[in-house]
Parts: sequence; C-alpha cells; structure tokens
Amino acid sequence: MSKHKYNSPTSLITRDISKIADMVNGNLYEAVVIISKRARQISAKLKEELAQKLEEFSSGIDTLEEVHENREQIEISKYYERLPKPTTIATDEFLEGKLVFYRAENEEE
Repeated sequence: MSKHKYNSPTSLITRDISKIADMVNGNLYEAVVIISKRARQISAKLKEELAQKLEEFSSGIDTLEEVHENREQIEISKYYERLPKPTTIATDEFLEGKLVFYRAENEEE
C-alpha cells in the first residue's frame, strides 16, 4: 500500500475560525467553499484509489456462496478508514497556504 503524504490528525480538533477567515480577507463563507471543494477533490482521489485496489479482488460473478473474507482486502479497507478525513486534510492545506484559488470576478452588465 502506498503511503499518503497526509500528516493531518485523524481525530477532530478545534479550529480558530478567525485564522481561517483571515486567509480570505475575513470572509469565512468563502473559506468554507474553498475548503469544501478541495475536500471533494481529495475524497474523489481516495475513493478512486481504493476502488482500484479492491478491484483486484473482485470476481466476475458474486453469489452468496462465493463471497468469502479476504485478509488483504480487509487490511486495505482498514488502512483507508484510518486515514484523516478529507475535510481535515483540506483544512490543514488551507491553513498552511498550500491551496491556490482564484476568485471569479463579477461581470456587470
């Protein structure tokens, strides 16, 4: 299994919302949108990786008689369950200044 570069905590921690808001000129809602978009990207990437790894274990026909426990499959699933949540990773990236984001300018008619 590949090691991910995420060094975020796996449990929830209290965040100072003023620090988060200060990163985008005091607009907390803009910060939440940026963090949530990044969290969706991370989630999609992790889901795709997990699906690719579990695909190796799938058979063409799945019936109740053919379903059996596979230790490797269980370990892979547990590994991904223990990773930090995508929102925690995205929040850490945002606070560390690792995210690049652009504002769409309002077009006046």
